[in-house]
Amino acid sequence: MKSLIKILRYIKPYKFDAFLSVGFNLIAIILNLVSLVVFIPFLDLLFGEVNLVLIKPTFELSIDYLKEMFSYLMTPFIEEQGKKGALLFVCVTVVSLFFLKNLFGYLSRIYMANIRSGVVKDIRSTIYSKILILPLAFYSEEKKGDIISRITGDVQEVEWSIMNSLEMLFRDPISIILFLLAMIGMNAELTLFSLVLLPISGILIGKVGKSLKRTSGKLQEKMGELLSNVEETLTGLRIIKAFNAEGELDKKFSSLNNSYRNIMRRMYLKRDLASPMSEFLGSLVMIALVWFGGNMVIDPDVDFSGGDFVGYIIIFSQLLNPAKSLSTAYYNIQKGAASTERIDAILQADVRIEDKKNAHSKKNFNSELKFENLSFAYEDKEVLTNINLSIPKGKTIALVGQSGGGKSTMVDLLPRFYDAKEGAITIDGEDIRNVKIKDLRGLMGIVSQQSILFNDTVFNNISLGFENPTVEAVVEAAKIANAHEFIEQLADGYQTNIGDGGGKLSGGQKQRISIARAVLKNPPIMILDEATSALDTESEKLVQEALFRLMQNRTSIVIAHRLSTIQNADEIVVIEDGKIAERGNHLQLIEQGGIYKKLTVLQAFA
Repeated sequence: MKSLIKILRYIKPYKFDAFLSVGFNLIAIILNLVSLVVFIPFLDLLFGEVNLVLIKPTFELSIDYLKEMFSYLMTPFIEEQGKKGALLFVCVTVVSLFFLKNLFGYLSRIYMANIRSGVVKDIRSTIYSKILILPLAFYSEEKKGDIISRITGDVQEVEWSIMNSLEMLFRDPISIILFLLAMIGMNAELTLFSLVLLPISGILIGKVGKSLKRTSGKLQEKMGELLSNVEETLTGLRIIKAFNAEGELDKKFSSLNNSYRNIMRRMYLKRDLASPMSEFLGSLVMIALVWFGGNMVIDPDVDFSGGDFVGYIIIFSQLLNPAKSLSTAYYNIQKGAASTERIDAILQADVRIEDKKNAHSKKNFNSELKFENLSFAYEDKEVLTNINLSIPKGKTIALVGQSGGGKSTMVDLLPRFYDAKEGAITIDGEDIRNVKIKDLRGLMGIVSQQSILFNDTVFNNISLGFENPTVEAVVEAAKIANAHEFIEQLADGYQTNIGDGGGKLSGGQKQRISIARAVLKNPPIMILDEATSALDTESEKLVQEALFRLMQNRTSIVIAHRLSTIQNADEIVVIEDGKIAERGNHLQLIEQGGIYKKLTVLQAFA
């Protein structure tokens, strides 16, 4: 039940709705119980055992009072119209009670709908908010498809399994308690006999429920694998077609899909066992009661009339429905528990990169960035070792070297996408971990090799992260980025939707929109991570012009494979195997005749 408790935390904002829902349910249950009790005096009338009640009974909270009071109300109809008049009175009374019962039951469901929809919305919003703040390291260990599965399939499972059971959990225990109290009031001995039988069925139901939870967990994990496979297929569709790998990928997906189907089948078989099992066990209990209670009616020494016994059985039959619903709710909660645990794994994930308690604001960059004896590792793999580098304000520093040397990791440490293992990075002489993350990242603009654009308009992509951006500012940024001309030629100009990942644009156009986004942000520090390496010559020229304008009067850190693009950098730093191997300007490094010169010669012949 731990999973249920975790979900119930989300009900707190809807406590007023919960109060009304439980209140209306309570009224509906009482009306249902009263509608059943009023049959007993009429049954006694049919069996010829009725005593006319001419004096209004004194109020007390008991079944006998209800029976006496109804007999008192029915007596005038019996005296004036006989049994037919009493039958009409009973029918009108019961219809009225059932109408009111269903009315209050519906009012209860209205408020329960507010709770169900609100809780599911809050859970999904909480997961999404956590996804945004979790560090990049978390996603290097998780499959994207599995995370998508948790915010879609698992949340949906919580809605269907647990939230769907909330009404039963609020309503059925109250029903069971009230019906049991009524049954005890009618015949305590018979009720005690029934209570001995019920726990036996509860133990059997519990064992199947635990098995269902395990199967449901496997099902959600397999759905994560399926979604990951689909996400990878959509991302790599061009390569799949180019290498005629459709059959291979189709076979892999079919294998996953068949595995998912087999687990789903096992889950359905276990879940669908709940209803027939509880119904069969309930019928066994009912037959045992009929035998035991029938003997009481037959025994002349026991004060238990036939009307009382039939009324008791009617009330007990009404007890079986909420008991059955409660067992079904238990199954559903066990089924949804696996999804709750998978959701909780994200919500409880460690936010390793967060503001210190005493972190302070910083709005300006004044003197220099500095790597001081910095080392970094991804888990056990050492990536950077003892890096010492100073980047003065206004200077352009280029990082070059073989792929996998640690260049991108160095620039990822600046905005604290990751934190250093040893040493520190300082800004204006202060450790960046003492600065609020939002302010630190506000001082930096990033243009990466892969243009990250969203399925939205050109305007919204350029103004990402800005509140109330002006059209004039966005257009000016686009002009600086050499993007204004092609944007104007789009169907709806700046309001054109560019598709998923900017799929309606060329590589050069996407990159220039990324640059325009950085221009609009107007940060004092620019990080350019191989911003032109994937472009053709013409696009590269346009992007290089835009980058040159972008870097003016700014501190720039440039990662480049094309060494021709960084020859004018103030300092070029050669990174090899996570260490600084060489440093200097272009001419100095050529004269040294080391790694940089070899790279330059190789590219000249490429």
